[in-house]
Amino acid sequence: MVDRYSLTSSAALLAERFSVELPDHYKPRYNAAPTQLLPVITSSGSSGISWFYWGRPPHFAKSKNLAEKIINLSTETLLERPVLKKMLMQNRCIVPADGFYVWKKVGKKTAIPHRVTEASHKPFAFAGLWEEFEDEDESMVHTFTIVTIKSNDLVLALNERMPVIFDKVQEDIWLNPHSSEIELMNILHAYPSNKMGIYTVSSLINNPAKDHPSLILPTPASDQHGNLTLFD
Repeated sequence: MVDRYSLTSSAALLAERFSVELPDHYKPRYNAAPTQLLPVITSSGSSGISWFYWGRPPHFAKSKNLAEKIINLSTETLLERPVLKKMLMQNRCIVPADGFYVWKKVGKKTAIPHRVTEASHKPFAFAGLWEEFEDEDESMVHTFTIVTIKSNDLVLALNERMPVIFDKVQEDIWLNPHSSEIELMNILHAYPSNKMGIYTVSSLINNPAKDHPSLILPTPASDQHGNLTLFD
């Protein structure tokens, strides 16, 4: 499961990279987590940024853990159910990011957080799908999920799944409302290992309430309690 990522780029850099306008309230995110309101670019509004909840809004999620199928959808299931196939053909989006977090299990109670980035540390985009529904107050709510795939060799040592990461050409295909099912499925594959980097970060990333620049700094490997470990 992929349940944390970062988007630390400036508004100017994102505007140039994705050819969109960003609102004044945009701010970098160092620990983006489910239920938070986060920026996406949809196939129906690719000239601007939309703000959707990842998985579910906080008042829907309450204190329960969000199911993996709400925050992630696997590429292998997209054509299995009519509702998912409909989302694939009609409700596509990309999720701007510049890193995501995975945890390496080194014992029953020990997991080491790592940040995975593009080798040049430039921003990129995850493949995403979005949906809208009416809440109990009859207000329209928009949510998104990140599409995942079996990890490449670099990430597989830590986690079986990783987000589908696009280059610019693939983004254009994904956001094109006229792309065919075959075209869309053909671009859903793991990003090459040799184009990515990975390093350990602070265990403070485990707390979704934490969101500050020091979270993305390389940090000696430590477990979820902050204790240094010999594992890397």
